[in-house]
Amino acid sequence: MFELKYQTPKEWADVALSDFNAFLVDHAAAEKKASGMAMSMISHYPDRKSVVKAMADLAIEELIHFKQVLKLINARGAQLGADEKDPYINQLRKVFRSGSDVFFMDRLIVAGVIEARGYERFSLIAQALPAGKDKDLYQSIAKSEEKHKNLFIELAYEYFPKEDVNQRLDEILDVEADICLALPFRAALH
Repeated sequence: MFELKYQTPKEWADVALSDFNAFLVDHAAAEKKASGMAMSMISHYPDRKSVVKAMADLAIEELIHFKQVLKLINARGAQLGADEKDPYINQLRKVFRSGSDVFFMDRLIVAGVIEARGYERFSLIAQALPAGKDKDLYQSIAKSEEKHKNLFIELAYEYFPKEDVNQRLDEILDVEADICLALPFRAALH
């Protein structure tokens, strides 16, 4: 449906896999936060039936991913850590505009862009892992993220004119590319 403007180099996956336990802990936190975000959307937009249905399904799916990653963490003898602020997410949130309608549009678009970045990076992890259960899991999670990326933009199209969504998406993709270019690679999703 749309393409990111910054393509993560394969070297990012090397950094992430160099401390895979740290990456897994960050990934688990991201899944937990994604589930919480979906529930927050339900709380903020209970009158938007399409949003409520989609976010209820998404919240459950993200928690399933959390549980799958938690199983990997436990199998490796690692443990969850305290949630940390994600510099990528914090910078991306600065694009939110004031005003209920434009804020809602931005929230949907930003969520789609975040899911698109997750799709790209989980795909890189899957490509870099040796054959086995971990690789299979990351291929599966990447496919889910791709569906989620499209879901958020389709929801935006449902509530706003397609031209407005596409224009704002293009603006946000520019900002997101700049954020990715400026952030150092680390054993984390973003």
